[in-house]
This record gives sequence, structure tokens and C-alpha cells, in this order.
Amino acid sequence: MTTESDQAQWTVEGLLELFDAQPSGEGRFTAPTGPAGEDDRQVVEGTQVLAQAIVAVAKRFPEKSVRSAHAVFARAVMVGPPVEFDIDVISEGRSTATAVVSASQNGKRCITATVFTDVPSDDVIRHHLPRPDVAGPADANVAQMPMAGRQVRLVDVVDVNSPDEVGPPELYAWLHYDPIPTRDDLAKALLAYFTGHLGISTTMRAHEGIGTAQAHLTVSTAPMTVTVSFHEPVRWDGWLLYSHESTQVGSGMSYVRGTVHTESGEMLASFSQDALIRPLRTTDTAIKEQSRL
Repeated sequence: MTTESDQAQWTVEGLLELFDAQPSGEGRFTAPTGPAGEDDRQVVEGTQVLAQAIVAVAKRFPEKSVRSAHAVFARAVMVGPPVEFDIDVISEGRSTATAVVSASQNGKRCITATVFTDVPSDDVIRHHLPRPDVAGPADANVAQMPMAGRQVRLVDVVDVNSPDEVGPPELYAWLHYDPIPTRDDLAKALLAYFTGHLGISTTMRAHEGIGTAQAHLTVSTAPMTVTVSFHEPVRWDGWLLYSHESTQVGSGMSYVRGTVHTESGEMLASFSQDALIRPLRTTDTAIKEQSRL
């Protein structure tokens, strides 16, 4: 797992600026990668690029709403040169539109995302999964994931990276952002950004003696896919609850599913993650350990 514990200089306002991909040609957008962390790790969060792709597609289809995005993180994006987003429109109708986004750096494709958009309609029927009955943010533990304008608190977990904290393969994280974006595309980008952060920790929590403190040192970990679905309307104030459940791990991969609820109980999004958890390949000496998957 890559956290922002190494990104104390980052702010929520700066993150939203990174998400705001800008047009750079017909069907093309570009966005910066942002600075490196204090530990010199040079790999950009895959969900940061996913968030930028969501904004790019929202700008391509301004009359529609992004409803789901599925990203595959095929190659690492490195801190430095900007990311180029090429949008291939698969279909565009009055009610729905679908596009495949290729995110490239230095001319090499790194991440693909399939994004579905639509024009929301009135309800025929409506229900949603209730917010889990867990301790609220006031009773949760402050997590060391510094970012100015963001608070993270974990339910029943003190150190999310520790191999000594063992429990069920579940993890509940409360998040508070300031500012909360008013633009729909940036709000969805911000929701998507955190969906990949705690999945590997959730899986490892059920296994004694292993934790994400060992990532990139004795074990190789990386999110490989993230899928997020947005449940309209996506508006909130106050705290958000990210719920994670690891339903399977084996053969070097883990699967985690989750939801995002407001503190008052509205369900804003659902997400899933496939992640790599494997022995570290120490033979890859040509790749700096800070940059290895």
C-alpha cells in the first residue's frame, strides 16, 4: 500500500488542482503528477490518475454524469512528466455515453480506464445498503496519513501498517475534507482517490505477522485494478465512512470490496480493488526499491 504519510506537504486544495485535467487537443487532456514524497518514493498513486481520468471524461461529456469507472494499473506512473489522457469514445447517445481513457507518460500507456456516463433520471425504485454500525469519528483512532485539510480516523485500528494488529479482514476509515468540492466531477474524483489506499491493509489485517509496513521491503504490493460506482446524488458535508471487506486472498492477489457513506447514512459510492501481494523480487536491482511494484 502507498499512503500519504510521506506527503505531509500536500493539501486538499492542491490535490483538487492535480485532479483538474485540462484539454490539450482533440480528445486529449493533460494533468501533472505532483511532487515526490519525503521518502523519495517516485510512484504516483494509481487512483490519482483515475481521478484525473474521471474529470477528463466529465469535461468531454459535460451534459452527463460519471456513474462508474474501471481502471487497470498496467504500468507505474512516475513523479515528473505530465500524464496525457486520450479519450476513445465508444458510444455517445442522448442518455448514456461510454469512453475508454488511456493514460500515458513519456509516450507509454500506463493506465486504462473505462468510464460510463449518463443523464440521471427520476427514481422508479430506490434502496441502499445501510451505513455499517461502527464507532463514529469522535471515537475512532487518528491515522498518521498527513494532508493539510484532510483528517483520517480508523475504527478499532491504531496502526494500519503494523503486522502485529490482527483482526477480521475488515477496515473502516472516517475521512473529513476541507474544502469539499462543489463541482460534481471533482467531488467524484475525490471519492475515487481514497478507494485504493487501504485495501491491501484490510487483507493483511487477518494474517498475523504481515502488514503494509513490510511493503516494498520484504513483500511486493500494488493495487492493480479499481472499480468505483457513484450513486447519485454525490453530495456531502462532514465526515465520510469508507468501509472495506477483503473477501479473498491467494495466488498472489487479493480482492476487496467497499462502500462510501456519509455520517448521516446516505450511500454515495461502491468500489472494489484487485491488488498484488507477492514475495519481493530482489533480483530487480535495476529498479529502485522506492519505485518497484
